[in-house]
Amino acid sequence: MGSSLRQWRRSPLAVVAAGLVLAGCTVEEGAATAPTAAALTADQALHDQLPQAVKDAGIIRFAGDSHPPYRTVGPDGKTVTGIDHDFQEALGQLLGVRTETTVVSGLPAALQGMLSGRYEAFNGPVKATAEREKQFDTVTWMTTRTAYVVPEGSAAGIKQAADMCGKRVAVVTASVVEDQLAKLSTFCQGQQRPAVQVVGLDDTNATLLAAKSGRADAAGMTQAAAIDVTSQQKGQYEYVTQTEEQGATKDNLALYTPKAGKLGPVLQKAFEELFRNGTYTRIMKQWGLGDVTVPQPLFDAATAK
Repeated sequence: MGSSLRQWRRSPLAVVAAGLVLAGCTVEEGAATAPTAAALTADQALHDQLPQAVKDAGIIRFAGDSHPPYRTVGPDGKTVTGIDHDFQEALGQLLGVRTETTVVSGLPAALQGMLSGRYEAFNGPVKATAEREKQFDTVTWMTTRTAYVVPEGSAAGIKQAADMCGKRVAVVTASVVEDQLAKLSTFCQGQQRPAVQVVGLDDTNATLLAAKSGRADAAGMTQAAAIDVTSQQKGQYEYVTQTEEQGATKDNLALYTPKAGKLGPVLQKAFEELFRNGTYTRIMKQWGLGDVTVPQPLFDAATAK
């Protein structure tokens, strides 16, 4: 192991390239092709700023739940494609390390796994909050509004977000969407209508399945995820978007990494370089997310002065 690490230090891009070849072999046959990232040159100055533990291991371990189009998990339960994969690949190339994703069952598992040292980061996107920034550094890289996906032909009669008052809506537990749904319930009660019935589940796939099976009337998710669902499964779903009058806000969504690991400032600088060299814009546009981009990455946005 020691000799291989010494060799990696002499030629970090060789290891990164090998990792990317191996990653390409794991993509499931017939899966949608992810946007191809242009090769990035490792930035030695950024690599040198990585925490020593990451440099020694030569890898950044990410947690990731099932959340298309950010992360689409293959039938083997391990292969991950999507926006998250593309950004992690770019970050790894730039920092001169490999990246890998371990699939976990939702945000609480990702947060706890990072705090216990099993993973170094979670690319989210998760709302940046002051409470969580007590333990985690955040790098905001996109914004979003909340949308609700409804099966085509549903008898629930949902044509706009206000129609969900009193209806059953599946959301990922502890997600930004769950917070937005609570605000929609407040709006409903202000209109003398019943609150939304929340069905809390582990990941976006589970919420979509709940809506499809009739366990819920709609599935709440980010607007980007709703766009992906309705475009990939044409004619099967439609979606409505929560308005500001109904409590919706345009939230900062971020990558999370434990403060104790001291990786946050380096990832912020790496994202700044992805913005500068055009990689960020290219990936976001290729995934149809041009409307939810930010002009620059924000570090610890919820507590920044």
